[in-house]
Amino acid sequence: MDQSELQALADKVDRLIAHCEKLEQENSAIRQSQDDWNRERSQLIQKNDLARNKIEAMIGRLRALEQH
Repeated sequence: MDQSELQALADKVDRLIAHCEKLEQENSAIRQSQDDWNRERSQLIQKNDLARNKIEAMIGRLRALEQH
């Protein structure tokens, strides 16, 4: 291999390393975003369950009022 081929190979390796670093950063950002979405989903599920329980309790009270 002559000097220009070695330099071309070194340039390709440098670009590959830079690309890998960029992908690692993107992957980290995606994982963080996924964690955020999972947290928000969990909170929404809890709020939905709370609302469902309140509505079921109200329906129960309404039915009890109807029977009296």
